[in-house]
Amino acid sequence: MGRPNQEHQGIFTAPMDHSYRANLNGDNGNNRGPRRPGFSASYPVVDPEPLPAPREDAASRVFAFVEDLFFLSKIQATGQKMNVKVEFVKNEKELTERMKSNGEEKPSLIIFDLNNANAKPLTLIPKLKSKLKKGTSIIGFLSHVQGDLKQKAHEVGCDMVLPRSAFSQNLPQLLRRHGAIEVESGAAD
Repeated sequence: MGRPNQEHQGIFTAPMDHSYRANLNGDNGNNRGPRRPGFSASYPVVDPEPLPAPREDAASRVFAFVEDLFFLSKIQATGQKMNVKVEFVKNEKELTERMKSNGEEKPSLIIFDLNNANAKPLTLIPKLKSKLKKGTSIIGFLSHVQGDLKQKAHEVGCDMVLPRSAFSQNLPQLLRRHGAIEVESGAAD
């Protein structure tokens, strides 16, 4: 039946039927006691509840120096989902004009893409810090491999510097925290 000049080499195996995994509940027979912490099933991150919808004429509390279209759309979509008005600005002059239109209310959060060369974040952050004082948080995000830039951003006054992935993951919580209208000032009367 076989070919006459060909010797048998190796062992032929049929494709494996993986139905045994279903019988073992995905265990593969390797369950030797309790699982190590951190190696269990992962659960989806639940976004916080959105804030109440703001008035149409409400002042923006969050400004962003972001030109990267991926992050711009991500911040925009998350802001809409969380009912937080985020305004995107390109330079210091534009930010100053928008803040003047807010009246006395200072921004609660300013987001910087630390790789946005047009915004000049390392020169603008110290100016904003001295002008806005403690009432405004400045958060920057960058690639996780940019350790030197992270250090420089902290040195010039950036309150928090996050890798892009952590920024994306924590964006709903950040916007919710900083987009909420401060009620404490009215409660003290």
